[in-house]
Amino acid sequence: MAQLSNNSAPEISPQAVAAVIARARLLMVIAGATTAIALAAVIAVIGFRISAAGGNTMGAIVDGLVTLPRGARVIATGVSAGRIVVTLDVNGTNEMRVFDIKTLKETGRLRFSTEP
Repeated sequence: MAQLSNNSAPEISPQAVAAVIARARLLMVIAGATTAIALAAVIAVIGFRISAAGGNTMGAIVDGLVTLPRGARVIATGVSAGRIVVTLDVNGTNEMRVFDIKTLKETGRLRFSTEP
């Protein structure tokens, strides 16, 4: 067994250095592959969600006519999740109508009244 003095460092064989470098390279390759797989998974999920949502609907042109009752006045409108909500004042009674944004078909109606 070699004796160590305070001023000298133990000698490391070139084979040991090569083994450490090879192990570091292997770990770097594993880390890089893991990162690439994770990035591909994130891109795949984003692509799936865009395609499932029907692509870009922001630039779509909607052309249609919605008839309102006589004397109705539009108070407010809102758009969310593929729906258009129109708040109306129909002869003093508030009413909300929900339309599908692609077909402009009425999908719901909510009337508000006061208690007698």
